[in-house]
Amino acid sequence: MPSEKHANRRQALWLLGAGVLLEAFYLRMHSLYYLKNHAIAFIELALAAGVVYLIALYGIERTRSSRAATILLIFAAIAFRAPLWPMEPTLSDDLQRYRWDGMVQTLGWNPYAVAPKDPRLIGLWDQHFSVMPAREMPSIYPPASQLVFRATWKLFPGPTAFKVPFAAADVLALLLLAWMFRKEPGRNFRVAVYAWNPLVIVEFAGSGHNDALAVLGVVCGLALVKNWKVLANVPIALAAMAKAFPALLIPVWIRNAGWPEKRAGWWAAAVAGGTMLAVLAPYAGALGMFHANMTYYEATWKNYHASLYTVIDWLAGGKAKIAPLVGIGACWGLSLWLAWRRAEPARAAYLLIGTILAFSANGYSWYFTWIVPMLCFYPNPAWLLLTVLQFLSYNVLIGYGILGVFKFDPFLQALVYVPFYVLLIGSFLYGRWKRKTSAA
Repeated sequence: MPSEKHANRRQALWLLGAGVLLEAFYLRMHSLYYLKNHAIAFIELALAAGVVYLIALYGIERTRSSRAATILLIFAAIAFRAPLWPMEPTLSDDLQRYRWDGMVQTLGWNPYAVAPKDPRLIGLWDQHFSVMPAREMPSIYPPASQLVFRATWKLFPGPTAFKVPFAAADVLALLLLAWMFRKEPGRNFRVAVYAWNPLVIVEFAGSGHNDALAVLGVVCGLALVKNWKVLANVPIALAAMAKAFPALLIPVWIRNAGWPEKRAGWWAAAVAGGTMLAVLAPYAGALGMFHANMTYYEATWKNYHASLYTVIDWLAGGKAKIAPLVGIGACWGLSLWLAWRRAEPARAAYLLIGTILAFSANGYSWYFTWIVPMLCFYPNPAWLLLTVLQFLSYNVLIGYGILGVFKFDPFLQALVYVPFYVLLIGSFLYGRWKRKTSAA
C-alpha cells in the first residue's frame, strides 16, 4: 500500500533525523569527558538534547508505528548510550561510594557498621577516597543494592566498569518496555519516552546511578502484575530493597492480588515479605545501625533542590519535623488509599512516584528518572518537561568546582519547578474543563 509505505518512510526519516542530532550531542559530551569541569557546556548540550527529544516525541506520536521504525528507535537508543558508557562518572561521585561498599564487603566488613573514615580502613584509602560522598558515615544504600555492589566489585572493580550492572539494568528496562508495548498502535512513541530520554541516558549510561536497579524492578513488576499477580511482588520487593521509593507500591501490588479476601493476596504478602527478608539476611547484624545512619542522613542531607518540601519548610518556619511529616503522610496516605481502591498498578505507580518526587526532601536530578517509565503509560507534558529542566540543577557544580560551595541557585531552582507546576496544574484544570464540556 503506497500510503502505508509513505507513512513508514516518514517515521523512519523522522527517527533518523532526530537520532543523528541526539547522537551528535552525546558524542560531544564524550569529547568533553570530564563533565564536572565543563559544567556550563554540559548543561547547554543536555538542554539542547532535551529540546530535540521533546520535538522528536511530538513527531513520533503523529506518525504511524512500524516494525522497522521500532528496531531503528531501539538501535538509536543504545547508540545514544554508547558514547557515555566508557566515560568515568564525574557529574556525581555516588559510584565511588558504591565501589567502596562493594570493596569492604569482600574484605568481610558490614557496610552498615563501618564508615569509610574509620581508622581501621585507612589502608584501603585510594585516589578515589577524597571524592567519595559522606565518608564520615556508614552506608545508607539498601541491601539489594549492596549485594549488587559486592558482586560488581568482584567482576568489574574499575571506576568506569563498575557502571556495568546499572547500565545493563537501564537497557533491560528499555527492552522490557518495548516488549510490553509491542501490540500497541503507538508503541514507538511510548517506548521513545523512556528510551530516548536524555536524563535517563546521562544518569544511567554516564553516571551509573543505582536507581536503574529500582527502575528495572518496577518495570518488571508492571510486566508481571496482569497475569502473575503473586510473582509480580518479587521484583517490586527487590526494587524496594535497591532504592526505598518502590516500598510504597507494595500495598498496591498485594491488594491487586486479592488481599485480604483471596488466598492469592496472602501469598503475595508472604512473597513480598519473604523476598525482603532474604535480601536483608546477610546484613542482619548491623540493621540497627542502618536506622541510625538514615536518621543522621535525613538530618544532614536535606532541602537539596527540592520543590514542595522547600515551600512547606519555609511556611513552617524551618521547624525540623513538619516538612518530612507532611511528605510522609501524603505519600503513605495516597499509597494506602490507592491500595484500598484497587487502583490500576501502572496508574498507581505513576501517581505515587510523582507524589514522592514532589514531597521529597532532596530533588537530585537522577531521582526524576524514577517516573520516566511511568510516562510511557501516562505521557504527561509537565513531567516530560521537568525531566529536561532538571539539567539546570547541575549549575551547582560551577560554584562547587570554583569555591567548593555546594549550593543551588534559587533563581534556577525556580526556573526548573515553576514551569513544571504551572503546566501540571494548568493541564489538570484544562482536562477537567474539557471533560465537563464534553459531558454537557
